[in-house]
Amino acid sequence: MSRKQHHFKGAEVSCCVKYFLFGFNIIFWLLGAAFLGIGLWAWAEKGVLSNISSITDLGGFDPVWLFIVVGGVMFILGFAGCIGALRENTFLLKFFSVFLGLIFFLELTAGILAFVFKDWIKDQLNFFISNNVKAYRDDIDLQNLIDFAQEYWSCCGAHGPNDWNLNIYFNCTDFNPSRERCGVPFSCCVKDPAEDVLNTQCGYDVRLQGELDQQKYIYTKGCVGQFEKWLQDNLIVVAGIFVGIALLQIFGICLAQNLVSDIRAVKANW
Repeated sequence: MSRKQHHFKGAEVSCCVKYFLFGFNIIFWLLGAAFLGIGLWAWAEKGVLSNISSITDLGGFDPVWLFIVVGGVMFILGFAGCIGALRENTFLLKFFSVFLGLIFFLELTAGILAFVFKDWIKDQLNFFISNNVKAYRDDIDLQNLIDFAQEYWSCCGAHGPNDWNLNIYFNCTDFNPSRERCGVPFSCCVKDPAEDVLNTQCGYDVRLQGELDQQKYIYTKGCVGQFEKWLQDNLIVVAGIFVGIALLQIFGICLAQNLVSDIRAVKANW
């Protein structure tokens, strides 16, 4: 009798694993819901929800997609892990493990391919930035994203200021009626520490000047080169972040599988 009791005791579900996995995932669930909420709110403000077909109208990248996709994945993962742990549901826990494992595998594959096909990735980055330069005025979120990138990396265009010829408002053609003709966005301008008020017209007509004169007023380096330089300078930090995310994913998979094993062991004794 004592041996039977001891065997049953050893088949208990670990409360530490169960509630740690629950707490771990409820944070992801809530964050995912917040990201989704922000994304849907942004689309509602832009009228996308009332006209779904307008999603495909934007020529460039809509940053709201990041919130929708990341928020959706986090919400689904958080829900499966949270409810699976709380209700000791092996189906949801297996789904959580497989989904998380698939994401880990995709991240690993993307990292390896990016390292092997560096030139192709660079070409795609050039194409991506050039395509979004064309659509700069089409979407306020895209505009804010480009402005942030140019200010943060002290750059202008994909390869330089002349990339803004791709945009209908900034190109230097004679038939361009825009006041921004032969200019660049204000985010390309070299900031004057003495200025308290942001001058949004600082890039007007600046490309009519020579390259040496341009350097006094705007950044002349391209964002692709500046991004590569930033990546090399911060390689350890970036690698550390990716390794940290990977370890969290492996830890989550191990916790879920451990809990599934405990649940199966308990059910086997019923």
